[in-house]
Amino acid sequence: MPSMLVLATTAVPDHLRGALSRWTIEVVPGIFVGTVSARVRDELWQSVSQVVGDGAAVLVHPAATEQGYAIRTAGTRRRVPIDFDGLTLMRMTAPPQTNERAKKLQTPY
Repeated sequence: MPSMLVLATTAVPDHLRGALSRWTIEVVPGIFVGTVSARVRDELWQSVSQVVGDGAAVLVHPAATEQGYAIRTAGTRRRVPIDFDGLTLMRMTAPPQTNERAKKLQTPY
């Protein structure tokens, strides 16, 4: 049975956005919404995961969980889904620091 999905992408290749547009609609840049079967959803996610590169992607779709949905992520991201007693929460991670920025933070003023 088809179900709705929301797929958010950041800095992904144009050809991936084109491929996603075959099955979904891009409601705003980088946000794709569609109603597809679980098989198509899984195939789309596999494609996204393989080519996301330095970008990021988050998929939200219905699932038999307490919240009623599941979250999948791929690529470079600051928000990481974690399981907390059966609930999926998003953990924020620190942004990567460059060597120059790290030196400035360690230098006394």
